[in-house]
Amino acid sequence: MKITRIGLDLAKNVFQVHGVDRNERVVVRRRLSRGEVEGFFERLEPCLIGMEACGGAHHWARLFQRQGHTVRLMAPQFVRPYIRNQKNDANDAEGICEAAARPNMRFVTIRNVERHAGVAPTA
Repeated sequence: MKITRIGLDLAKNVFQVHGVDRNERVVVRRRLSRGEVEGFFERLEPCLIGMEACGGAHHWARLFQRQGHTVRLMAPQFVRPYIRNQKNDANDAEGICEAAARPNMRFVTIRNVERHAGVAPTA
């Protein structure tokens, strides 16, 4: 089971993971508590992780990049067309995973800690 791409739906306490292999077969659908997220991704081989851009997503993106993963953040309004069926965490994660693979998707730049905190860089 080699996961090549993951859609991660962020929440306050419970995160939803949807992962596919290179043949687009679903290999993981899982709910993770906040405390389990870092360890779960630490154990994975490097892969592409897609998330909707929000304040917390930048923190997680930096963490996942340090672990060797490639991270793509997307504005929620661009992910919405890829979410099928009813809106829930599992369907959101699946839609995020799908959107991350689109060649025409527009991605958000991951902010560093200073920019995220709103601190102006000194020259």
